[in-house]
Amino acid sequence: MSDADTVIEQAVIAHLDTLGVAYTTVRIDPAFADTASFCQAYGYSMDASANCIVVAGKTGRGGHAACLVQATRRLDVNGTVRRLMGVRKASFAPAAETTALTGMMPDGVTPFGLPPDLPLYVDADVMRRDKVIVGGGSRSLKIEVEVVAFRAIPQAHIVEGLSRPAP
Repeated sequence: MSDADTVIEQAVIAHLDTLGVAYTTVRIDPAFADTASFCQAYGYSMDASANCIVVAGKTGRGGHAACLVQATRRLDVNGTVRRLMGVRKASFAPAAETTALTGMMPDGVTPFGLPPDLPLYVDADVMRRDKVIVGGGSRSLKIEVEVVAFRAIPQAHIVEGLSRPAP
């Protein structure tokens, strides 16, 4: 694990501790950081996993947002997300842009420890679960947390229709 991974993981854990929410950390082999690989290797279901995805506005005022959706669903980037961001077009932020903005590695991005000025949109379907497992900031850590934790994040907004069923 690199020094950068250690720093971001410590920041994520510190944020969780500040929020005062219960969580469990799960150390993983970084080769299994991708959600589908992780679930298969570690025995978690895809519907109990949520992905935090950074989106970039491509028109209008631009900007970025983080979005949390269940791994079994697809983010409605050019529908709901672009309207929330106030842009005409949006797309997934490239990996390098995501890392530069959040300090987190792809397949490890988490809603915990994001920049405080980055809006976080949480799909209402995530909130219908008791708990989910999300990235831990690096490719070596996952965090299992009760979904009420997302309400404790100041910049979080719970959004109906943020995602749609995966094909």
